[in-house]
Amino acid sequence: MAVYFYYGDEDFNIDLEIEEMKSKLNPDFISMSFQTFDNPEYMALSTALRTPPMMFGNMLLVINADKYFLSNKNFFEDSELSDIEDALKNNPEGLDIVFTVKLPRDENKKIDTRRKLYKILSKYNIKEFPSFKSYKTAEIANWIKQRAKKKDLSIEVNAVELLIQHIGNNLREFDGELDKLKLLAYPDKNITRKMVEEIAISNQDLFNLAELIMTNKKDMALLEFQRLLDKKHPLEILSALQTMIRKWIILKTKSNLPAFELSKLTGQHEFVVKQTLQKLKNTTTADLVKLKENLFMVEYNIKSAESLDIVSEVECALIR
Repeated sequence: MAVYFYYGDEDFNIDLEIEEMKSKLNPDFISMSFQTFDNPEYMALSTALRTPPMMFGNMLLVINADKYFLSNKNFFEDSELSDIEDALKNNPEGLDIVFTVKLPRDENKKIDTRRKLYKILSKYNIKEFPSFKSYKTAEIANWIKQRAKKKDLSIEVNAVELLIQHIGNNLREFDGELDKLKLLAYPDKNITRKMVEEIAISNQDLFNLAELIMTNKKDMALLEFQRLLDKKHPLEILSALQTMIRKWIILKTKSNLPAFELSKLTGQHEFVVKQTLQKLKNTTTADLVKLKENLFMVEYNIKSAESLDIVSEVECALIR
């Protein structure tokens, strides 16, 4: 069959590519025909690369190889690399092999092309999966439309624009929102702006909540939180709020950088960056960090089943 080498900082697109390949396997034998390995040592890797499919049809082997390229350690001796190269050249019939390297997002890390393993893998089906720049909204919009089409949906242009305004360039979040919107639209298959407004917590909603907390308007903050509960589960509000606060902390601590650099760091449009900085001018970094710590602890308690009253604990975290 074939050998592939997928790398880049857009891990969701890598996952989608693998899911597409996985979908072509016999579903009755998926537990045997689909295998993943996480940076295996030489003997385990060599054995896996030479494993022929059995009676259950074609096989897909995924090697998560980030440590092979991102660590200082040399995983393989020259003789071992020669053996790996030989195994790939003599790839068994019916076996697809995919090496993946998921680079950290927003850290500008690159694949070390000087490594011998890279030179070996680059002879095959090599493809980079970079994340979309937050300011390239046309590319993001096209991805959303294509992803909607995969889900048998159509989506209005202004609905796409609103999703980008809410989310930025996080493809995994877009995909999750499309799944929710599909349920909301059923039995219709067209996504409208109004549907997006109904299902998404807007940045302004979250900012209103955080702003009330920062200005010590605790009673109004609790009312705003109760209003948001009509749209979302407390954990969804916590997750969205923590993501936003993390970005705010970056903006506050790196505010001396140009707007386009801050846009890269936070995955937000430059206009949103400038607008947020203006709104945060009277808020201290220390207050943001304290709020994030409070929210993290209550989220941990909820997920570890230690929370007796989820709503009350979130409310306490918000006004503590």
